[in-house]
Amino acid sequence: MTEVIKEIERLNIGKVEKNVSLSKYTTYKVGGIARAIVYPKNDKNLIKLLQLLRRESVPYKVIGNGSNLLFSDKRYEGIIIKLNEFNDLKFVGKTKIVVGAGYSLMKLSLLTIKKGLAGMEFAAGIPGTIGGAVFMNAGAYKSDMGYIVQSIKVLTPDFKVITLENKELNFHYRSSFLQKNPRYICLEATLKLEKGNKSALEEVVKERRKRRTESQPLEYPSAGSVFRNPEGHFAGQMIEELGLKGRKYGGAMVSEKHANFIINFSNASSNDIRNLIEYVHDKVLEKYNIDMKVEQEFVNWE
Repeated sequence: MTEVIKEIERLNIGKVEKNVSLSKYTTYKVGGIARAIVYPKNDKNLIKLLQLLRRESVPYKVIGNGSNLLFSDKRYEGIIIKLNEFNDLKFVGKTKIVVGAGYSLMKLSLLTIKKGLAGMEFAAGIPGTIGGAVFMNAGAYKSDMGYIVQSIKVLTPDFKVITLENKELNFHYRSSFLQKNPRYICLEATLKLEKGNKSALEEVVKERRKRRTESQPLEYPSAGSVFRNPEGHFAGQMIEELGLKGRKYGGAMVSEKHANFIINFSNASSNDIRNLIEYVHDKVLEKYNIDMKVEQEFVNWE
């Protein structure tokens, strides 16, 4: 592995950080040490990197802002890839945007509102990247990426750069083609918005920000909603009805503000958080016979 990292540096693929705590790169603020994090400079360097890792049978994980990931506390014996350098932004015509996968979703949402473009208001409070948002089909307030993505540029498992149109991306509630085909990597997205009233859009975001502050534990590390809402039910409501608000496991706690948030309130370990997630899941299953799906992805637990 040391030789692979040296080769990555020799090939000048991009910035390399070695022996880094993943707690710095996840919104839960937990996770073990990663052998290396690599920031490829562009498509060609990303391809070089992936070819090397495949040749040497080195595991890897592409991450955005880590807002939907729960890494274990174990050392990650592979390479973490971050696409921060894929952050170009171009406005095409009056309502179309071409944006790199590493660009901040929240930042872009606020920028489009300033320009009087409607369609991204739902994303103003989501701390992910464009690539991560497309992968998860991130959404809120009855909207999601599936409504605004026209197409994406992806790197295929055989290292070809192709374009996938919206209809090929199979967007559904918190689901997409990319989730079911994780070896495809989103490099760039083309978004189609609409002309809107800047003042009205700003008012919507202001009101939603106030509501979030009052109803969500934004002062603690978390990964947002833990469970997807089962059809016809609200996950938070079921958890609250079970009296699980404030339930703790080590340094992790079911938020007293919002039952579908698990927070790192006191130096929680990854294990604390996962155990609490599983406890809540099992209690809901036992009471309601509903197998809730976890929004977060568990990484490096094998």
